[in-house]
Amino acid sequence: MLRNVGVSIAMGVGLAACSQGSGPATEQAQAPPAREWVTLFGGSDLSGWTTTGDAKWEVADGAVMADSGTGFLVTRDVYDDFDLQLEFFVSPDANSGVFIRCANPAQIGAANCYEVNIFDQRPDPSYRTGAIVDVAKPSVMLDTGNRWNNYEISAHGRHLVIKLNGQTTVDVEDDKLAAGPIALQYGAGHVKFRNLRIRAD
Repeated sequence: MLRNVGVSIAMGVGLAACSQGSGPATEQAQAPPAREWVTLFGGSDLSGWTTTGDAKWEVADGAVMADSGTGFLVTRDVYDDFDLQLEFFVSPDANSGVFIRCANPAQIGAANCYEVNIFDQRPDPSYRTGAIVDVAKPSVMLDTGNRWNNYEISAHGRHLVIKLNGQTTVDVEDDKLAAGPIALQYGAGHVKFRNLRIRAD
């Protein structure tokens, strides 16, 4: 008789322990919070940015623009893995671009950044608008002059994806650069940027 009572007590304790242990495990299985979008340029000022070169940047009508000199707007913060969205307007003869993961913010170029190009009339069209210069040629060639366009730039580890006006122009893997600030280029023509936002990992 005592043996049966002992077995019953042991089973009861075991069931209670299993029941108590199921609660925290269920709570830990909840999904992580969603990453939030952060505005890099909202249309009113250039706080959070520095400049290099002599490009004449100015803020007007909700956009930052330049039409003389040469140079870059550079974020003060460094980013590694992220999704970036922005709009740009360029004249057909413009030379511009979005540079990401820049290794040296004081000396920006395709050699030490990923250059997402904006250059419809590039003499060698291999790495024209929609390309990552010297990394990936655009799978679709789209002209962007005299209208607002949308860039979606995704960098997660070695996987880089570029979408121009909703069309994927680059989907490539490369591990040359891991992190750095973001830079906007003015090289020629008339260039405007607006509605820049980022969602960092």
